[in-house]
Amino acid sequence: MTVLLTASLVFKGLAILLLGRVAWTDFSTQRISNRDVLLLLCLGLGALQFQALQTHSWLEMGISAFGGGALFLALFPFWLLRKIGAGDVKLMSVTPFLVGGSNLAVFSVFLLVFAVATAALVKNPFLLPAGMFRHYVQHMDRNGVVPFGVPISMAAICAIVLQTYHALVVATSSGILEQLN
Repeated sequence: MTVLLTASLVFKGLAILLLGRVAWTDFSTQRISNRDVLLLLCLGLGALQFQALQTHSWLEMGISAFGGGALFLALFPFWLLRKIGAGDVKLMSVTPFLVGGSNLAVFSVFLLVFAVATAALVKNPFLLPAGMFRHYVQHMDRNGVVPFGVPISMAAICAIVLQTYHALVVATSSGILEQLN
């Protein structure tokens, strides 16, 4: 494994930890801090930078920048209409930098699955085991508050884990092939 791949994987690992924190704070307080979003952006840009240096191609970073800008422009009107929170818009705009432009389809599938699961839990809190948790979800349903940062974070974590697994498999298999020759 190269130093650039290792550094990229470290950045992705830190991003996973920070995404877990973002999911928990959004669930408990319905807030996503700008500091966390900026840290995620820096970690994503750093991982993409290492990947670009390793592959000698800036295409992935360009696709990620285009995807982030497009998501921001598409979701900003929904924030103006108070249908989605500002933190959710910013977090969604940063995720293309975290998962990479080529993994946006995988991220979208995971996001769909986690968003449907979140909506099902909010609409059917009796599916949950703990009484306090049930009470909290019923409160969210009555007030119309859904912490959308949770499914965004979980989808990004799954996409990053899948991408990391793929990178490790490729690095391991190419290393084995080099040793055989």
